[in-house]
Amino acid sequence: MTAIERVCAFLESCGTYYLATAEGDQPRVRPFGTVMNYDGRLYIQTGKAKSVSKQLAANPKAEICGFRDGAWVRVSGELINDDRIEVKKAMLEKYPDLRAMYDPEDENTQVLYIRNGEAVFSSFTAAPETVKF
Repeated sequence: MTAIERVCAFLESCGTYYLATAEGDQPRVRPFGTVMNYDGRLYIQTGKAKSVSKQLAANPKAEICGFRDGAWVRVSGELINDDRIEVKKAMLEKYPDLRAMYDPEDENTQVLYIRNGEAVFSSFTAAPETVKF
């Protein structure tokens, strides 16, 4: 299993994970649930009209944290916009409930991939393990 596959599988198993961005010098954290491995990259999805999109445009550095069963992963890197229709379609096929709010060809749907990613897997009982992707 590649590092991306491992991180993606862990975040999927969490259901909800938390994305942290910066707005100036103020951290902002919110729950997210979309994650996808596409072309060997880890993607998330949001809307361009949302504050999170504007924060990432100003500063692409972000962290994701997911927790389940006493273990967690913290993922850091830069979230980079990808406007390809095929990636948007793949995300909305994976998460069909989002089709009520998003369309691959609208001006709002945004998919972003993690560049220069580093994931730290931790638990209450084991030493942390770091993987880069």
